[in-house]
Amino acid sequence: MTLQFSLASASPETVETACVVVGVYEGGVLTSAAARIDSAAEGAIKRQVESGDITGKGGSAAVLFAPAGVTARRVLVVGLGQQKAFDAARFQRVHADAARALGRLPVDSAVSYLSEIDVPGRDATWRLRTAVLATDHASYRYTATFKPREKSAQPELASMAFAGNADAQAGLDQGVAIAEGVRFARELANLPPNICNPAYIASQAQAFAAEHADTVSCRVLDHEEMEKLGFGSLLAVGRGSTNRPKLVALEYAGGAEGDKPYAFVGKGITFDSGGISLKPGAGMEEMKFDMGGAAGVLGGFVAAVKLGVKLNLVCVVPAAENMPDGDSYRPSDVLTSLSGLTIEVLNTDAEGRLILCDALTWTVQTYQPQAIVDAATLTGACVIALGKHATGLMSKHDDLAAELLAAGEATLDRAWRLPLWDDYQTQLESGFADVANIGGKSAGAITAGCFLSRFTEGQRWAHLDIAGTAWDEGRKGLATGRPVPLLAQWLLDRSEK
Repeated sequence: MTLQFSLASASPETVETACVVVGVYEGGVLTSAAARIDSAAEGAIKRQVESGDITGKGGSAAVLFAPAGVTARRVLVVGLGQQKAFDAARFQRVHADAARALGRLPVDSAVSYLSEIDVPGRDATWRLRTAVLATDHASYRYTATFKPREKSAQPELASMAFAGNADAQAGLDQGVAIAEGVRFARELANLPPNICNPAYIASQAQAFAAEHADTVSCRVLDHEEMEKLGFGSLLAVGRGSTNRPKLVALEYAGGAEGDKPYAFVGKGITFDSGGISLKPGAGMEEMKFDMGGAAGVLGGFVAAVKLGVKLNLVCVVPAAENMPDGDSYRPSDVLTSLSGLTIEVLNTDAEGRLILCDALTWTVQTYQPQAIVDAATLTGACVIALGKHATGLMSKHDDLAAELLAAGEATLDRAWRLPLWDDYQTQLESGFADVANIGGKSAGAITAGCFLSRFTEGQRWAHLDIAGTAWDEGRKGLATGRPVPLLAQWLLDRSEK
Protein backbone atom coordinates (compact mmCIF):
# COMPACT_ATOMS: atom_id res chain seq x y z
CA MET A 1 0.00 0.00 0.00
CA THR A 2 1.39 3.37 -1.04
CA LEU A 3 1.09 6.09 1.58
CA GLN A 4 -0.72 9.19 0.28
CA PHE A 5 0.57 12.64 1.27
CA SER A 6 -1.09 16.05 1.38
CA LEU A 7 -0.94 19.45 3.10
CA ALA A 8 -3.14 20.53 6.00
CA SER A 9 -3.94 24.12 6.97
CA ALA A 10 -6.34 23.63 9.91
CA SER A 11 -5.27 24.37 13.48
CA PRO A 12 -3.98 21.36 15.42
CA GLU A 13 -6.75 21.56 18.02
CA THR A 14 -9.54 21.67 15.39
CA VAL A 15 -8.28 19.44 12.59
CA GLU A 16 -10.47 16.38 11.98
CA THR A 17 -8.30 13.29 11.87
CA ALA A 18 -7.73 9.97 13.59
CA CYS A 19 -4.49 11.28 15.04
CA VAL A 20 -2.68 14.59 15.27
CA VAL A 21 1.11 14.56 15.75
CA VAL A 22 3.02 17.20 17.74
CA GLY A 23 6.42 17.40 19.41
CA VAL A 24 7.91 18.15 22.82
CA TYR A 25 11.57 18.86 23.60
CA GLU A 26 13.41 17.53 26.63
CA GLY A 27 12.76 19.68 29.66
CA GLY A 28 9.07 19.98 28.80
CA VAL A 29 9.42 22.67 26.11
CA LEU A 30 6.37 22.42 23.86
CA THR A 31 6.33 23.28 20.16
CA SER A 32 3.72 25.86 19.14
CA ALA A 33 1.36 23.14 17.87
CA ALA A 34 1.77 21.15 21.10
CA ALA A 35 1.11 24.31 23.11
CA ARG A 36 -2.15 24.91 21.21
CA ILE A 37 -3.25 21.33 21.85
CA ASP A 38 -2.31 21.66 25.50
CA SER A 39 -4.24 24.90 25.87
CA ALA A 40 -7.36 23.46 24.22
CA ALA A 41 -7.10 20.30 26.34
CA GLU A 42 -6.68 22.30 29.55
CA GLY A 43 -3.08 21.27 30.25
CA ALA A 44 -3.30 17.59 29.28
CA ILE A 45 0.21 17.49 27.78
CA LYS A 46 1.90 19.48 30.56
CA ARG A 47 0.37 17.22 33.19
CA GLN A 48 1.95 14.19 31.51
CA VAL A 49 5.25 16.04 31.25
CA GLU A 50 5.10 16.78 34.99
CA SER A 51 4.25 13.16 35.78
CA GLY A 52 7.15 11.90 33.68
CA ASP A 53 4.94 10.06 31.18
CA ILE A 54 6.14 12.42 28.45
CA THR A 55 9.91 12.94 28.60
CA GLY A 56 10.64 14.66 25.30
CA LYS A 57 13.62 12.36 24.76
CA GLY A 58 14.48 11.46 21.19
CA GLY A 59 12.77 8.24 20.10
CA SER A 60 10.01 8.48 22.71
CA ALA A 61 6.31 8.75 21.92
CA ALA A 62 3.13 8.97 23.98
CA VAL A 63 -0.55 8.87 23.00
CA LEU A 64 -3.39 10.91 24.45
CA PHE A 65 -6.74 9.33 23.56
CA ALA A 66 -9.70 11.62 22.89
CA PRO A 67 -8.51 14.58 25.00
CA ALA A 68 -11.30 17.03 25.83
CA GLY A 69 -11.29 20.19 23.74
CA VAL A 70 -9.43 18.61 20.79
CA THR A 71 -11.23 17.46 17.64
CA ALA A 72 -8.74 14.70 16.73
CA ARG A 73 -9.40 11.28 18.23
CA ARG A 74 -5.79 10.92 19.36
CA VAL A 75 -2.76 13.10 19.98
CA LEU A 76 0.65 11.52 19.38
CA VAL A 77 3.37 13.41 21.26
CA VAL A 78 6.81 12.70 19.84
CA GLY A 79 10.05 13.40 21.74
CA LEU A 80 12.35 15.87 19.97
CA GLY A 81 15.40 15.60 22.20
CA GLN A 82 17.35 18.66 23.36
CA GLN A 83 16.17 21.88 21.74
CA LYS A 84 19.65 23.37 21.43
CA ALA A 85 20.87 20.24 19.61
CA PHE A 86 17.93 20.00 17.21
CA ASP A 87 19.25 19.88 13.64
CA ALA A 88 18.47 18.48 10.20
CA ALA A 89 19.36 14.90 11.13
CA ARG A 90 17.15 15.06 14.23
CA PHE A 91 14.30 16.49 12.13
CA GLN A 92 14.57 13.49 9.82
CA ARG A 93 14.68 11.04 12.74
CA VAL A 94 11.64 12.43 14.55
CA HIS A 95 9.53 12.01 11.41
CA ALA A 96 10.70 8.41 11.14
CA ASP A 97 9.94 7.93 14.86
CA ALA A 98 6.46 9.37 14.36
CA ALA A 99 5.79 7.11 11.36
CA ARG A 100 6.79 4.00 13.31
CA ALA A 101 4.62 5.05 16.26
CA LEU A 102 1.65 5.68 13.97
CA GLY A 103 2.17 2.23 12.44
CA ARG A 104 1.46 0.71 15.85
CA LEU A 105 -1.84 2.59 16.23
CA PRO A 106 -5.25 1.63 14.76
CA VAL A 107 -5.40 4.73 12.55
CA ASP A 108 -5.78 5.10 8.78
CA SER A 109 -4.91 8.81 8.63
CA ALA A 110 -2.96 11.39 10.57
CA VAL A 111 -1.97 15.06 10.46
CA SER A 112 1.53 16.00 11.55
CA TYR A 113 2.64 19.42 12.77
CA LEU A 114 6.25 18.32 13.11
CA SER A 115 6.86 19.82 9.66
CA GLU A 116 6.48 23.29 11.21
CA ILE A 117 9.49 22.86 13.48
CA ASP A 118 12.26 25.28 12.61
CA VAL A 119 15.54 23.76 11.40
CA PRO A 120 18.54 26.10 11.18
CA GLY A 121 19.51 26.76 7.58
CA ARG A 122 16.58 24.84 6.05
CA ASP A 123 13.46 26.26 4.42
CA ALA A 124 9.86 25.02 4.16
CA THR A 125 10.52 23.19 0.90
CA TRP A 126 13.32 21.20 2.51
CA ARG A 127 11.23 20.47 5.62
CA LEU A 128 8.28 19.10 3.65
CA ARG A 129 10.44 17.05 1.31
CA THR A 130 12.41 15.57 4.20
CA ALA A 131 9.24 14.87 6.19
CA VAL A 132 7.69 12.97 3.28
CA LEU A 133 10.83 10.95 2.55
CA ALA A 134 11.44 10.01 6.19
CA THR A 135 7.79 9.07 6.75
CA ASP A 136 7.52 7.02 3.58
CA HIS A 137 10.81 5.23 4.29
CA ALA A 138 9.82 4.30 7.84
CA SER A 139 6.34 3.18 6.72
CA TYR A 140 7.63 0.86 4.00
CA ARG A 141 6.70 -2.80 4.28
CA TYR A 142 7.95 -5.61 2.07
CA THR A 143 4.80 -7.22 0.70
CA ALA A 144 5.84 -9.50 -2.17
CA THR A 145 3.18 -11.93 -3.37
CA PHE A 146 5.06 -15.00 -2.10
CA LYS A 147 4.87 -13.65 1.45
CA PRO A 148 1.25 -12.48 1.61
CA ARG A 149 0.21 -10.42 4.59
CA GLU A 150 -3.00 -11.27 6.36
CA LYS A 151 -5.46 -8.42 6.17
CA SER A 152 -5.19 -6.51 9.40
CA ALA A 153 -8.23 -6.45 11.65
CA GLN A 154 -7.48 -2.81 12.51
CA PRO A 155 -7.03 0.22 10.28
CA GLU A 156 -3.57 0.84 8.82
CA LEU A 157 -2.04 4.21 8.03
CA ALA A 158 -2.95 5.09 4.43
CA SER A 159 -2.78 8.89 4.31
CA MET A 160 -0.59 11.48 5.96
CA ALA A 161 -1.00 15.25 5.93
CA PHE A 162 1.65 17.75 6.98
CA ALA A 163 1.03 21.25 8.23
CA GLY A 164 2.07 23.74 5.60
CA ASN A 165 0.85 26.56 3.40
CA ALA A 166 0.99 26.88 -0.38
CA ASP A 167 4.72 27.74 -0.19
CA ALA A 168 5.37 24.20 1.03
CA GLN A 169 3.63 22.48 -1.92
CA ALA A 170 6.85 22.28 -3.95
CA GLY A 171 8.58 20.42 -1.13
CA LEU A 172 5.67 18.00 -0.79
CA ASP A 173 5.63 17.31 -4.54
CA GLN A 174 9.39 16.75 -4.60
CA GLY A 175 9.18 14.42 -1.62
CA VAL A 176 6.41 12.34 -3.20
CA ALA A 177 8.34 12.01 -6.49
CA ILE A 178 11.63 11.04 -4.84
CA ALA A 179 9.83 8.65 -2.47
CA GLU A 180 8.40 6.86 -5.49
CA GLY A 181 11.91 6.38 -6.84
CA VAL A 182 13.13 5.12 -3.47
CA ARG A 183 10.27 2.60 -3.27
CA PHE A 184 10.99 1.42 -6.83
CA ALA A 185 14.62 0.78 -5.88
CA ARG A 186 13.76 -0.96 -2.61
CA GLU A 187 11.15 -3.25 -4.16
CA LEU A 188 13.54 -4.29 -6.93
CA ALA A 189 16.47 -4.94 -4.59
CA ASN A 190 14.41 -6.79 -1.99
CA LEU A 191 13.15 -9.39 -4.46
CA PRO A 192 14.82 -12.83 -4.34
CA PRO A 193 17.33 -13.58 -7.11
CA ASN A 194 15.19 -16.36 -8.60
CA ILE A 195 12.69 -13.60 -9.47
CA CYS A 196 14.92 -10.55 -9.96
CA ASN A 197 17.33 -11.77 -12.62
CA PRO A 198 18.70 -9.80 -15.59
CA ALA A 199 15.59 -10.44 -17.71
CA TYR A 200 13.34 -9.25 -14.89
CA ILE A 201 15.27 -5.98 -14.50
CA ALA A 202 14.90 -5.45 -18.25
CA SER A 203 11.15 -6.13 -18.07
CA GLN A 204 10.68 -3.62 -15.25
CA ALA A 205 12.55 -0.93 -17.20
CA GLN A 206 10.45 -1.66 -20.28
CA ALA A 207 7.24 -1.50 -18.26
CA PHE A 208 8.18 1.89 -16.82
CA ALA A 209 9.04 3.21 -20.28
CA ALA A 210 5.68 2.01 -21.60
CA GLU A 211 3.89 3.88 -18.81
CA HIS A 212 5.71 7.12 -19.73
CA ALA A 213 6.00 6.69 -23.47
CA ASP A 214 5.72 10.42 -24.13
CA THR A 215 9.13 11.12 -22.56
CA VAL A 216 10.79 7.75 -21.88
CA SER A 217 12.13 5.01 -24.14
CA CYS A 218 13.98 1.78 -23.39
CA ARG A 219 16.61 -0.29 -25.20
CA VAL A 220 17.67 -3.78 -24.15
CA LEU A 221 20.72 -5.54 -25.60
CA ASP A 222 20.85 -9.31 -25.17
CA HIS A 223 24.02 -11.39 -24.94
CA GLU A 224 24.11 -12.08 -28.68
CA GLU A 225 23.98 -8.38 -29.55
CA MET A 226 26.61 -7.61 -26.91
CA GLU A 227 28.86 -10.36 -28.28
CA LYS A 228 28.69 -8.80 -31.76
CA LEU A 229 29.59 -5.40 -30.30
CA GLY A 230 32.52 -6.72 -28.25
CA PHE A 231 31.33 -6.68 -24.61
CA GLY A 232 34.05 -9.17 -23.68
CA SER A 233 34.33 -8.16 -20.04
CA LEU A 234 30.62 -8.03 -19.17
CA LEU A 235 29.80 -11.26 -20.97
CA ALA A 236 32.62 -13.15 -19.24
CA VAL A 237 31.09 -12.43 -15.83
CA GLY A 238 27.69 -13.83 -16.85
CA ARG A 239 29.03 -16.87 -18.70
CA GLY A 240 28.51 -19.29 -15.82
CA SER A 241 24.80 -18.58 -15.37
CA THR A 242 21.78 -19.84 -17.30
CA ASN A 243 20.31 -16.35 -16.72
CA ARG A 244 21.92 -14.57 -19.62
CA PRO A 245 23.21 -10.99 -19.23
CA LYS A 246 21.29 -7.94 -20.41
CA LEU A 247 22.25 -4.33 -21.00
CA VAL A 248 19.33 -2.04 -20.20
CA ALA A 249 19.24 1.59 -21.31
CA LEU A 250 16.44 4.00 -20.35
CA GLU A 251 16.29 7.40 -22.04
CA TYR A 252 14.36 10.42 -20.74
CA ALA A 253 13.78 13.46 -22.94
CA GLY A 254 13.09 16.21 -20.43
CA GLY A 255 15.47 18.81 -21.86
CA ALA A 256 15.93 20.48 -25.20
CA GLU A 257 16.35 18.28 -28.25
CA GLY A 258 20.03 17.89 -29.02
CA ASP A 259 21.23 18.68 -25.49
CA LYS A 260 23.75 16.15 -24.26
CA PRO A 261 22.24 13.97 -21.53
CA TYR A 262 23.35 13.28 -18.02
CA ALA A 263 24.03 9.59 -17.46
CA PHE A 264 23.58 7.08 -14.64
CA VAL A 265 25.24 3.67 -14.79
CA GLY A 266 24.45 1.04 -12.15
CA LYS A 267 25.98 -2.33 -11.29
CA GLY A 268 23.32 -5.02 -11.78
CA ILE A 269 24.76 -8.27 -10.40
CA THR A 270 21.47 -9.96 -9.52
CA PHE A 271 23.28 -12.58 -7.46
CA ASP A 272 26.96 -12.76 -6.65
CA SER A 273 28.29 -16.16 -5.61
CA GLY A 274 31.81 -14.90 -6.25
CA GLY A 275 32.11 -17.27 -9.22
CA ILE A 276 35.13 -19.60 -9.16
CA SER A 277 36.55 -17.38 -6.37
CA LEU A 278 33.58 -18.55 -4.31
CA LYS A 279 32.40 -16.43 -1.40
CA PRO A 280 32.03 -17.93 2.11
CA GLY A 281 28.60 -19.48 2.62
CA ALA A 282 27.74 -17.41 5.69
CA GLY A 283 25.96 -14.26 4.61
CA MET A 284 25.90 -15.17 0.91
CA GLU A 285 22.11 -14.76 0.91
CA GLU A 286 22.70 -11.01 1.12
CA MET A 287 24.33 -11.09 -2.30
CA LYS A 288 20.91 -10.65 -3.92
CA PHE A 289 21.53 -7.00 -2.97
CA ASP A 290 24.57 -6.84 -5.28
CA MET A 291 22.30 -5.19 -7.85
CA GLY A 292 21.77 -2.28 -5.43
CA GLY A 293 23.58 0.06 -7.80
CA ALA A 294 21.21 -0.87 -10.62
CA ALA A 295 18.21 -0.46 -8.32
CA GLY A 296 19.56 2.89 -7.14
CA VAL A 297 20.09 4.40 -10.58
CA LEU A 298 16.77 3.04 -11.83
CA GLY A 299 15.09 4.58 -8.78
CA GLY A 300 16.92 7.83 -9.48
CA PHE A 301 15.64 7.70 -13.06
CA VAL A 302 12.06 7.10 -11.86
CA ALA A 303 12.35 10.04 -9.46
CA ALA A 304 13.69 12.29 -12.24
CA VAL A 305 10.76 11.44 -14.51
CA LYS A 306 8.25 12.00 -11.70
CA LEU A 307 9.94 15.30 -10.84
CA GLY A 308 9.82 16.33 -14.49
CA VAL A 309 13.39 17.63 -14.40
CA LYS A 310 14.19 19.86 -17.38
CA LEU A 311 17.13 17.91 -18.74
CA ASN A 312 17.91 14.80 -20.75
CA LEU A 313 18.91 11.68 -18.86
CA VAL A 314 20.02 8.15 -19.67
CA CYS A 315 20.21 5.25 -17.24
CA VAL A 316 22.33 2.25 -18.23
CA VAL A 317 22.25 -1.01 -16.29
CA PRO A 318 24.59 -3.92 -17.07
CA ALA A 319 22.76 -6.90 -15.54
CA ALA A 320 24.35 -10.31 -15.00
CA GLU A 321 24.57 -13.17 -12.53
CA ASN A 322 27.98 -14.30 -11.26
CA MET A 323 27.85 -18.09 -10.85
CA PRO A 324 30.37 -20.99 -10.80
CA ASP A 325 29.93 -23.37 -13.72
CA GLY A 326 31.91 -25.39 -16.23
CA ASP A 327 31.84 -22.37 -18.52
CA SER A 328 32.61 -19.75 -15.85
CA TYR A 329 35.45 -17.32 -16.32
CA ARG A 330 38.52 -18.11 -14.20
CA PRO A 331 41.31 -16.42 -12.27
CA SER A 332 44.15 -15.81 -14.77
CA ASP A 333 41.76 -15.40 -17.74
CA VAL A 334 42.52 -12.37 -19.89
CA LEU A 335 39.45 -10.52 -21.16
CA THR A 336 39.19 -7.98 -23.94
CA SER A 337 36.83 -5.20 -22.90
CA LEU A 338 34.60 -3.16 -25.20
CA SER A 339 37.14 -0.33 -24.98
CA GLY A 340 39.89 -2.60 -26.31
CA LEU A 341 41.80 -2.65 -23.02
CA THR A 342 42.72 -6.16 -21.88
CA ILE A 343 42.06 -7.24 -18.29
CA GLU A 344 43.78 -9.97 -16.30
CA VAL A 345 41.31 -11.62 -13.94
CA LEU A 346 42.97 -12.20 -10.58
CA ASN A 347 39.71 -12.73 -8.67
CA THR A 348 36.31 -13.56 -10.18
CA ASP A 349 34.63 -11.99 -7.15
CA ALA A 350 35.81 -8.56 -8.37
CA GLU A 351 33.18 -8.79 -11.08
CA GLY A 352 31.25 -5.55 -10.62
CA ARG A 353 33.98 -3.45 -12.18
CA LEU A 354 34.13 -5.88 -15.10
CA ILE A 355 30.51 -5.32 -16.08
CA LEU A 356 30.67 -1.60 -15.30
CA CYS A 357 33.73 -0.94 -17.49
CA ASP A 358 31.94 -2.18 -20.62
CA ALA A 359 28.76 -0.34 -19.67
CA LEU A 360 30.67 2.91 -19.11
CA THR A 361 32.44 2.54 -22.46
CA TRP A 362 29.15 1.89 -24.27
CA THR A 363 27.46 4.84 -22.52
CA VAL A 364 30.22 7.21 -23.62
CA GLN A 365 30.25 5.88 -27.18
CA THR A 366 26.47 5.94 -27.54
CA TYR A 367 25.41 9.12 -25.76
CA GLN A 368 28.48 11.38 -25.30
CA PRO A 369 26.99 12.49 -21.94
CA GLN A 370 27.91 15.76 -20.27
CA ALA A 371 28.41 13.94 -16.96
CA ILE A 372 28.33 10.31 -15.80
CA VAL A 373 27.64 9.01 -12.29
CA ASP A 374 27.91 5.30 -11.61
CA ALA A 375 26.63 3.57 -8.49
CA ALA A 376 27.73 0.13 -7.34
CA THR A 377 27.87 -2.14 -4.32
CA LEU A 378 31.48 -2.50 -5.36
CA THR A 379 33.81 -3.22 -2.45
CA GLY A 380 33.78 -4.57 1.07
CA ALA A 381 36.75 -2.26 1.59
CA CYS A 382 34.41 0.75 1.38
CA VAL A 383 32.26 -0.73 4.15
CA ILE A 384 35.35 -1.14 6.32
CA ALA A 385 36.41 2.44 5.62
CA LEU A 386 33.06 4.26 5.97
CA GLY A 387 30.68 1.82 7.64
CA LYS A 388 26.95 1.87 6.86
CA HIS A 389 26.41 5.63 7.03
CA ALA A 390 28.33 7.24 4.18
CA THR A 391 28.60 6.36 0.51
CA GLY A 392 32.12 6.44 -0.91
CA LEU A 393 32.53 9.09 -3.61
CA MET A 394 35.41 9.18 -6.07
CA SER A 395 36.00 11.60 -8.92
CA LYS A 396 38.85 13.46 -10.60
CA HIS A 397 36.52 16.41 -11.13
CA ASP A 398 36.36 18.64 -8.06
CA ASP A 399 33.27 20.51 -9.27
CA LEU A 400 31.30 17.30 -9.90
CA ALA A 401 32.36 15.87 -6.55
CA ALA A 402 31.27 19.08 -4.82
CA GLU A 403 27.87 18.95 -6.54
CA LEU A 404 27.24 15.38 -5.43
CA LEU A 405 28.45 15.99 -1.89
CA ALA A 406 26.13 19.00 -1.64
CA ALA A 407 23.19 16.93 -2.92
CA GLY A 408 23.97 14.31 -0.29
CA GLU A 409 24.05 16.91 2.48
CA ALA A 410 20.77 18.43 1.28
CA THR A 411 18.97 15.08 1.39
CA LEU A 412 20.91 13.57 4.31
CA ASP A 413 21.87 10.79 1.88
CA ARG A 414 25.47 11.66 2.54
CA ALA A 415 28.68 10.71 0.77
CA TRP A 416 32.34 11.08 1.67
CA ARG A 417 35.04 11.72 -0.90
CA LEU A 418 37.95 9.33 -1.20
CA PRO A 419 41.11 10.09 -3.24
CA LEU A 420 41.46 8.91 -6.81
CA TRP A 421 45.13 9.73 -7.24
CA ASP A 422 47.25 8.23 -9.99
CA ASP A 423 49.60 7.01 -7.24
CA TYR A 424 47.22 4.08 -6.69
CA GLN A 425 47.19 3.00 -10.35
CA THR A 426 50.44 1.05 -9.99
CA GLN A 427 48.59 -1.49 -7.84
CA LEU A 428 46.62 -2.52 -10.93
CA GLU A 429 49.66 -3.32 -13.09
CA SER A 430 49.66 -6.70 -14.81
CA GLY A 431 52.37 -8.69 -16.56
CA PHE A 432 49.82 -10.33 -18.87
CA ALA A 433 47.29 -7.62 -19.79
CA ASP A 434 46.79 -3.88 -19.81
CA VAL A 435 45.32 -3.94 -16.30
CA ALA A 436 44.53 -6.36 -13.47
CA ASN A 437 41.02 -6.47 -12.02
CA ILE A 438 42.18 -6.12 -8.39
CA GLY A 439 44.91 -4.08 -6.73
CA GLY A 440 45.73 -6.11 -3.63
CA LYS A 441 44.68 -5.80 0.00
CA SER A 442 45.32 -2.10 0.58
CA ALA A 443 43.00 0.71 -0.57
CA GLY A 444 40.56 -1.74 -2.16
CA ALA A 445 37.75 0.77 -2.67
CA ILE A 446 40.12 3.30 -4.24
CA THR A 447 41.84 0.85 -6.60
CA ALA A 448 38.38 -0.28 -7.77
CA GLY A 449 37.63 3.36 -8.58
CA CYS A 450 41.02 3.66 -10.30
CA PHE A 451 40.15 0.64 -12.44
CA LEU A 452 36.90 2.29 -13.60
CA SER A 453 38.70 5.59 -14.23
CA ARG A 454 40.69 3.90 -17.01
CA PHE A 455 37.44 3.51 -18.94
CA THR A 456 36.25 7.09 -18.40
CA GLU A 457 39.30 9.04 -19.52
CA GLY A 458 38.32 12.51 -20.70
CA GLN A 459 34.83 12.19 -19.22
CA ARG A 460 33.24 14.18 -16.41
CA TRP A 461 32.63 11.14 -14.22
CA ALA A 462 32.06 10.20 -10.60
CA HIS A 463 31.82 6.83 -8.88
CA LEU A 464 29.60 6.05 -5.88
CA ASP A 465 30.50 2.94 -3.87
CA ILE A 466 27.29 2.07 -2.01
CA ALA A 467 28.39 -1.31 -0.63
CA GLY A 468 27.76 -0.06 2.91
CA THR A 469 24.64 2.02 2.32
CA ALA A 470 22.48 0.03 -0.13
CA TRP A 471 20.96 -2.34 2.42
CA ASP A 472 20.65 -3.04 6.12
CA GLU A 473 22.46 -6.14 7.34
CA GLY A 474 20.84 -9.16 8.98
CA ARG A 475 18.27 -11.79 8.05
CA LYS A 476 15.50 -9.19 8.02
CA GLY A 477 17.63 -6.42 6.54
CA LEU A 478 15.98 -4.52 3.68
CA ALA A 479 17.26 -2.43 0.83
CA THR A 480 17.52 1.26 1.76
CA GLY A 481 16.89 2.84 -1.64
CA ARG A 482 20.11 4.84 -1.46
CA PRO A 483 21.48 6.73 -3.36
CA VAL A 484 18.14 7.73 -4.96
CA PRO A 485 17.69 10.92 -2.86
CA LEU A 486 21.25 12.07 -3.60
CA LEU A 487 20.90 11.43 -7.35
CA ALA A 488 17.47 13.07 -7.54
CA GLN A 489 18.68 16.17 -5.71
CA TRP A 490 21.74 16.40 -7.96
CA LEU A 491 19.49 16.38 -11.01
CA LEU A 492 17.11 18.91 -9.44
CA ASP A 493 20.05 21.23 -8.82
CA ARG A 494 21.25 20.83 -12.41
CA SER A 495 17.73 21.36 -13.75
CA GLU A 496 17.25 24.57 -11.79
CA LYS A 497 20.54 25.98 -13.09
